[in-house]
Amino acid sequence: MTGPSDRIADHLAVVRWRDLPPVAVAAAKRSLLDALGVSLAATRLGDGCAAFLDLVVADGGAERSVVLGRGVRVPPQHAAFANGALAHALDFEDTHDAAVVHPNAATVPAALAIAEAGNHSGRDLLLAIAVGSDLTCRLGLGLKSDPGKRGWYTPAILSAFGAAAAAGVLLRLDRRGMLDTLSLTLCQATCSAEITSSPDALIRGVREAFSARAGVQAALLAEKRVTGFDQPLEGKAGFYALYGGGGFDESKLCGDLGRRFEGADVSFKPWPTCRGTHVYIDMLLRLLGDHDIAPASIDSIEIDVNSLNVMLCEPVAQKQAPRVNIDAKFSLPFTLALSALRGAPELSHFTPTTLVDVDILRLAARVRHTLEPSWPYHEPTRGRLQLRLRDGRQFSANESVAPGHPDRPMSDAALQAKFRSCAKLTETPLADSAIDRIIDIVMALEQSTARDLANALH
Repeated sequence: MTGPSDRIADHLAVVRWRDLPPVAVAAAKRSLLDALGVSLAATRLGDGCAAFLDLVVADGGAERSVVLGRGVRVPPQHAAFANGALAHALDFEDTHDAAVVHPNAATVPAALAIAEAGNHSGRDLLLAIAVGSDLTCRLGLGLKSDPGKRGWYTPAILSAFGAAAAAGVLLRLDRRGMLDTLSLTLCQATCSAEITSSPDALIRGVREAFSARAGVQAALLAEKRVTGFDQPLEGKAGFYALYGGGGFDESKLCGDLGRRFEGADVSFKPWPTCRGTHVYIDMLLRLLGDHDIAPASIDSIEIDVNSLNVMLCEPVAQKQAPRVNIDAKFSLPFTLALSALRGAPELSHFTPTTLVDVDILRLAARVRHTLEPSWPYHEPTRGRLQLRLRDGRQFSANESVAPGHPDRPMSDAALQAKFRSCAKLTETPLADSAIDRIIDIVMALEQSTARDLANALH
């Protein structure tokens, strides 16, 4: 009987542009534009990114794939490494809420690097993004339990497989080559949940560099017939055995494979903070606005969280007074206090001055959380919030769908406005005409080439 690894490898080997439904094409364009925008902004604002860019530029090599913000080209695996570091650095890229992944953070850097190097069409690039995003999401949806409980941090692990699928599709690998690509990715893809614990760590922001490079390197090696193994996903020491405790939901992993593309269900972030914070920020802002509540009147903010989002609240002292921007964005106490006092979070809010703002820190210390054990791992945007005011009044809210979800979508106009605001923050400033050109190319990419897009970004 054919197993999941074979089924997915077969699919990746034969999927073509004609197989993409219109909704998947539209989603790939939106995800590409969003990924490019937040990555461009990260060339200036992303903590730790400069080291990755400097490293690949200094190493040099064949000038084949663009490094964002630097105006140079390097070998594709190096471009994927550098641009991958930018992808999550601002924690502003798209997510798949149920799969608990950032499906395009490694997929887009990998796909862009290989597509430009191979002079692929815009259709090829969109296909690679749709396929890579889909596989990342399916792997996450297939998990039956939270790997974090076993010490793994899966967003960065899962995304490497999306990068690998995107690269493999662009290289037109056959079924054996796709199995080898998945195998060689498994040999590289890892990320410790310790990433969530150290208060000064920047690695949480730039982690996708390793995922994007792993996927590209795996596909390039498979193209040269470096063989892997037959069951990289379901094998006795495969992905689900290593990271998922051995169990997985095959129907979610393989159901409607090649007909439904999960990238069409991604959420786009209105705010540059961890996706798990969004439903709480939304509830807080609505309560403050609906009841005309002055921030100074807040006595405490009490929230209920699921087992996944406990990491946004603990260790309590660290989350109430984060020391680096990426940890602040992964803190419910800090982001809620910031939102109450300054409004909806913006990129400009995350500065060294904000991190030591006495008023924000005082309110953050009055945010308390309770674990709701009945809420499952695959519902990371479900939450409850209660405001207690100094005069004794209380206001509460319950929500399960955060802004930007397909059920509360971000319009094309809003997504393009987000891109414009991010692109203006790049290390090498872009003229309005250059920003307009990038948007035009992406939104009609099937009529252009990957190199056209890369030249616009150069």
